[in-house]
Amino acid sequence: MIIGVLKEAAPETRVSLVPEVVAALVKMNAKVYVESGAGDTAFHNDKSYTDAGAVIKDRNSVAAESDLLLTIHADNVPAMKSGSVLMGVFQPLFNGNMMQDWAGKGYTVFSLDTIPRTTRAQAMDVLSSQANIAGYKAVLLAAYEYCRYFPMFMTAAGSIPPAKVLILGAGVAGLQAIATAKRLGAVVEVFDTRPAVKEEVMSLGAKFVEVEGAADASKAGGYAVEQSAEFQEKQKNKIHEHAKKSDIIITTAQIPGRKAPILITKQMIEDMRPGSVIIDIASVTGGNTELTKDKETVMHNGVAIVGNSALASSASADASKVYAKNVLNFLKLIIDKDGNMNLNFEDDLVKGTCITNGGNITNERVLSFIKPQPANA
Repeated sequence: MIIGVLKEAAPETRVSLVPEVVAALVKMNAKVYVESGAGDTAFHNDKSYTDAGAVIKDRNSVAAESDLLLTIHADNVPAMKSGSVLMGVFQPLFNGNMMQDWAGKGYTVFSLDTIPRTTRAQAMDVLSSQANIAGYKAVLLAAYEYCRYFPMFMTAAGSIPPAKVLILGAGVAGLQAIATAKRLGAVVEVFDTRPAVKEEVMSLGAKFVEVEGAADASKAGGYAVEQSAEFQEKQKNKIHEHAKKSDIIITTAQIPGRKAPILITKQMIEDMRPGSVIIDIASVTGGNTELTKDKETVMHNGVAIVGNSALASSASADASKVYAKNVLNFLKLIIDKDGNMNLNFEDDLVKGTCITNGGNITNERVLSFIKPQPANA
């Protein structure tokens, strides 16, 4: 089997496989073709790939000759031969039309962001590995943008109080943000609709902000779920109370397949102290504030609202390393001892991650998000 690795389009800096993972795949009797320059922005040159056993080729050759093609983003996929297998992070719940198009072209598509979030899948969970980096980088970006110190300082010229950080969402990104903000000396408060994360939040030294009456999120795979109007109003008031006392807010709340929930209103922002900073990790799905713009920094009433869902790319070397390990662990499920592809759809991880196969969309969750076309369409 030939595994192809494509170079990502700017501004993406990560790469799907790093040389050490290429070497592991070669030992598994797979051939690996890498597009020239694919690893440059992750600090892996072409020679490092050839030393690991890969073959460097141009983009068209990699796409045409590979049996399984790796690319991170859906908008980076060239034409492939029918029957090819495609793997990446394609956000199929948002890109239903594209999934239908790929099914029609005969591609078998695996989207690693849909892998069931079970204990067995942890070593393949790209969302968690990348969110961990994003949470870390969000705090560093906030510290850079913030016009004051994070830690408390006591000097001969007077005392400076520590920054007050509010983190909305205690998933993987939120928990890493808590740990990083605490290491920088900030006072940290955390809001999450899931009471079950309270213990984790407190173990990291942060205060957990509670709002009673949240919908049960225990079966949502670690994500937020939609809440009742009554709860949303209580949530809004509680967040407003804490937001206006915060210097830094980091928002991470997303709901799979839906627009990110608005947690910070324009009024809340206007009640914050000038010089405060909001880092919105959920900007790619609309953002958690009313004023967020993806890939932009908006200044409003002296408050900076930074929309950035690509923070993992700012640590391209390590982000690529852990992503590639996630990919390798998944590939071990579909490559036999002779290096051939073996798609075992009896395996719940293989089945749950597969979006299209045999000319059809096979993922039930993706199908439920695709609106049926009118009969006369």
